[in-house]
Order: sequence, then C-alpha cells, then structure tokens
Amino acid sequence: MKSKKISFGMLLLLVFAMGCSDSSGLDEDTSFLNTVNTENIDAIFDITNDNSGNVTITPTGEGVVKYTVVYGDNSEMDESVTLNPGESTTHSYEEGSYTVNVVAKNLAGEEVTAEFPLTMTYRAPENVVINTAGNMRVSASADYAESFLVYYGDVENEEGTPLAIDEELPPHTYPANGGPYTLRVVALSGGAATTEETKELFGLPITFERPGVAFFGTFDDWGQQAFEVVENPDPSGNNTSTTVGKYTNGHAPWSGTYSPLNIPIDFGQGQVITMMVYNPDPANIGKMFNMELEWAIGASEANPYGAVVKTPITTSGEWELLTFDFSDMESIPDDAMFTQMVFRFNDSAEGQQEVIFMDNITLTND
Repeated sequence: MKSKKISFGMLLLLVFAMGCSDSSGLDEDTSFLNTVNTENIDAIFDITNDNSGNVTITPTGEGVVKYTVVYGDNSEMDESVTLNPGESTTHSYEEGSYTVNVVAKNLAGEEVTAEFPLTMTYRAPENVVINTAGNMRVSASADYAESFLVYYGDVENEEGTPLAIDEELPPHTYPANGGPYTLRVVALSGGAATTEETKELFGLPITFERPGVAFFGTFDDWGQQAFEVVENPDPSGNNTSTTVGKYTNGHAPWSGTYSPLNIPIDFGQGQVITMMVYNPDPANIGKMFNMELEWAIGASEANPYGAVVKTPITTSGEWELLTFDFSDMESIPDDAMFTQMVFRFNDSAEGQQEVIFMDNITLTND
C-alpha cells in the first residue's frame, strides 16, 4: 500500500508539470524583466600598504547577476575577470594611476559600465640596515623594500650596484690608503619612494680626523685601559694634525685596544705599517709598543699566523715614526687580509696607565 501511494503522488506531480508547460503557462511570462533595474554600481578597493601592489576589488550594485572587472593596467595577466555578486578579485598594480571599469549585467542581459579611479602609491622603505662581512661583502635589509642600490664611495660618478633582497654582493677591494669612505645603500620601494642609509667605513690610513667614528675598543680586567680621540698635544714637527688618538695603558699585561676594520688590511697592497707616536714620559723610552693583526679573512681563529710585531719607543716630548714590518714573517700568506688591529703597550709588565698618543697609521711597502 505504501509504494502505491508514492507512485500516485509522482503521477500527480507529472500531470502538474505538464500543465505548467502550456503556452499560457508561467515559463513564457517574461514581462517582469521590464521592471529589472541595475542601480548603485560601485567598487570597493582594499589597497595593501606593503608595496606588493595588491588591490582587492569588490564590485557592488543592485539588480546585478554578474560583474566583469577590467583592471585597466594593460598587464600581461588577464585584463578582466568575471565575478558573481559578493565575490572579489585581487590584482597587483605597479605604482601609478589607473581607471578600473566595472561592467554590471542584470537578469535581462542589459549591461551598465561604471569607471572608478585607482591610485597606487608605494611607501618609502623603513628600517634600512647595512651589513658588511669579510672583504666588504655587502648585504642589506629593510621593511617595504623591493631591492637596493649599493654605492661603495671609492669612484667618482659611481653607478649603483643592484642588490636583491637576501643577496650578498661579491667582495669589493678598496684602494690602499685611499680612504676614508662612506658606503651608501639606497632602498627601492618599487615606485618613486626611496630611503637611503650610510655607513662610515675605515681601514688604513687612520688619521682620527673623522668625528663620530669609534676607532678602537678596549679590553682590561680592571677597566683601566682607555682610548679616546683628543686634540694633538704637540702640533709641531712632522705631525701638525688637529686630532689624534690617546692610548691609556690598562693594569693587566694583556690589556690593549682593538679596532674592527670595515676595510681589511690587504697584504697584497703592502706588508709594512707605520704610525706616528708621541710619548710624554721619558720613563717609557725603550718600552715596546705591540701591533697585532687578527681575524684574517677565511681564518677560523683570531691570530693563526702569529702576526705580532713589537717596536720600541725611542724618544719623548716629540712625535716619532714607528715602523711595524710584517714582510719577513713567512707564516703570513702574501694575500692575507686582516679585519682587526690590536695594540698593546709594554706587555711584559703590569700597566701603570701610561699614556701614548698615536696618529697616521698607514699601510706601505717601505
């Protein structure tokens, strides 16, 4: 009995459906389309602020069954996309001004086109950081940067070297004794906006005439070791420069100063280093001043070559030239490049805070 009721019901449904297909039925009554209107066409732009150029476009309107969004930038990608009501599309724009067209279609197949201006402006990069390693292998990072241009600062009318995100440039060798230099990195947004950062570089020569440069750090167990840039105590003779370095010896025999050099000391350009010193105390005559070269590029320890030369102070009350000759040390490769210079004074005894002034540290072959 139950299955019969289901069959009967299906029969009644079939009869109803056949009746509705009559020429006077509802399926041929399209008069309601005459009252369909397409109104209030609009486009909502959600523009990212991360220099990706991405814009999410959401068309809106009344009486619309289909939208076509024409991006308007003549890109190689599809220049348009078809959307249902409520859908969005995301497209990447270069910096510039564009006209986005929205074509809205209603149930009657009628189309209405509306134009909407879009301006894409990239923000200037932020938090630019310059990194240098080894023989001036430059890398950089920044928020909202697409890429960088690097200017080493050692040639006139220099063209920037392109640097990609997460890239490290090959080594760059500066001329011997040609500094100081300013390394300049320009972060590119992908549009007109740029942000520039600079880094003061120094190698040899060191003349202490550059304000704001931290030439030497110190190490000592009692904190007595010191180094500062001061006025020349005796601007006469063979050193009339305005400012010089003041070395104050620490307590421990191993006390000293160290200088991490941005531009390494290149033994391919010279293996002799000279330095002007001024000793104010006759008691220091005959005491040794140490120059130690450390952290050669490619080395796994601080001083694998034993690059230490000791030279005595021979006078007081006037500037004299000390020479530190590394050329006879067979343990040092001829192409060694050192990224740190260390000074110690009279390292065979505890320091008494002796003061020695220094200036014009220069690489030479003489």
